[in-house]
Amino acid sequence: MPSYSEHEPWGLGGGRVASRDLAVGVISLSQTVVGILGNFLFLYQNVTIQLRGHRLKPLDFTLRHLIFANILALLSKGPPQTVAAFGLRHFLGDPGCKLVFYVHRVAAGVSFSTTCLLSVLQAIMISPRNSTWTSLKGKAPKYVGFTLYLCWILHLLVNTFVFTYVSGKWSSTNTTKQKDVGYCSITRLDTITATLLAAFLSPPSTLSFGLMTLASGYMVFTLYRHHRQVRHIPRTNRSAGSPPETRAAQRILALVSTFLAFYMLCTIFVTYMLVFNHPSWWLINISSLMRSCFPTVSPFLLMSPDTCVSRLCSACCRRNNLVPNQVRKL
Repeated sequence: MPSYSEHEPWGLGGGRVASRDLAVGVISLSQTVVGILGNFLFLYQNVTIQLRGHRLKPLDFTLRHLIFANILALLSKGPPQTVAAFGLRHFLGDPGCKLVFYVHRVAAGVSFSTTCLLSVLQAIMISPRNSTWTSLKGKAPKYVGFTLYLCWILHLLVNTFVFTYVSGKWSSTNTTKQKDVGYCSITRLDTITATLLAAFLSPPSTLSFGLMTLASGYMVFTLYRHHRQVRHIPRTNRSAGSPPETRAAQRILALVSTFLAFYMLCTIFVTYMLVFNHPSWWLINISSLMRSCFPTVSPFLLMSPDTCVSRLCSACCRRNNLVPNQVRKL
């Protein structure tokens, strides 16, 4: 139990709040506010472009789903953690805990799948005319909407297990079988159940992880090859500043690297929380803060008055002699 001094601030529940809890609350609140503002700002930028008369492209449609998933992830994780850190730990109850955990898992899963789809779409977009991906340029846009809605449906169905294993701290469930995870608790799983659940949930994540890694690697390879080809062009025939494909590669690498870094860190923290029956205060709170990092950072990596996709198209279309109509479809 944390020790409180007479100088500790009072919390929402009427008791004193430890300084470390107050620090977590402030960080969580700041993270949520910045993330929500960033996602809405990117969404406003995206909608404004459409209102100016530009047709909504599959890539823009995918980004909107990513932003919506980010907002849900932030709202289902940030406010509960902030309120709990400020001293009101039993405010959700059993139904509230189940709903909050369920929404967050669905939003995080959709964010993962949408980021994977975004990488694949960009890889298809910049593929050379003589590559095996050329046939997908005209077909891929037709299935983007169906794929996105299918991702939502699958994650809504798969994550229903949350309603069985998550409960509030004041639940009537046997407390000896419960594991404290902050403002809620989860049921301790036996080895067989945990193994079966992991085997059920791992394949989709592994597949998305592999596709995103391969698509991103292909993009980097294609852009690097293009950079080597245009390097021999005299500087007088090139525009000043960094080549557009270089700026595009940097933005793609930043987005994917950020996602992969936070995904691996979250996986490590979640694994430790599942292994230990009584996870430490630091493990619980750092894990919660880590899960909100990508939804907070991603819109700022994507926002730009001249997006990486447009730069990428303008550079690669000239080299690959792509048909303009094919590029507009993406």
